[in-house]
Amino acid sequence: MHHTISILVENRFGVLARVAGMFSGRGFNIETLNVGPTLDPTTSRMTIVVRGDHKILEQVNKQLEKLVDVIDVQDFSDEEFVDRELVLLRVRATSKTRSEVLQICEIFRAKIIDMQATTLAIEITGSDGKIRKFLELLSRFGIVDLTRTGKVALPRNNGKTKYDSDK
Repeated sequence: MHHTISILVENRFGVLARVAGMFSGRGFNIETLNVGPTLDPTTSRMTIVVRGDHKILEQVNKQLEKLVDVIDVQDFSDEEFVDRELVLLRVRATSKTRSEVLQICEIFRAKIIDMQATTLAIEITGSDGKIRKFLELLSRFGIVDLTRTGKVALPRNNGKTKYDSDK
């Protein structure tokens, strides 16, 4: 089972290494990892997807909360959230197949970001299921290259977070 965890951390040198080290030191595998700044320049948000049962998730959360630079850990297992991922890919598109690739892109609201004689570079954002289905449909044309950002997520709770009660 996949679990999405959002971690608010101090924006300092070595924090990512300590968080990743906690996972590897305990044998937990990180499926995806995304780190970026928040509105406050002194903090960053890490969104981590980890695979395991609820027991593993509980251990991960407890260990994360013990780390010095971790401000808060938010587990999205028990609450509603929205999530997205960005994927950039290059797919083969000959004169015979180009229109079909373009039609699939239109249906999935993907954007063509570069066009070459034999390939198209495509950008798509969406949920894991949408991305998976899109890649499945394009795989028959030949995916030449692919890069994924990893999941980012926000709680679906009218803009209020548990951090608001601390202010």
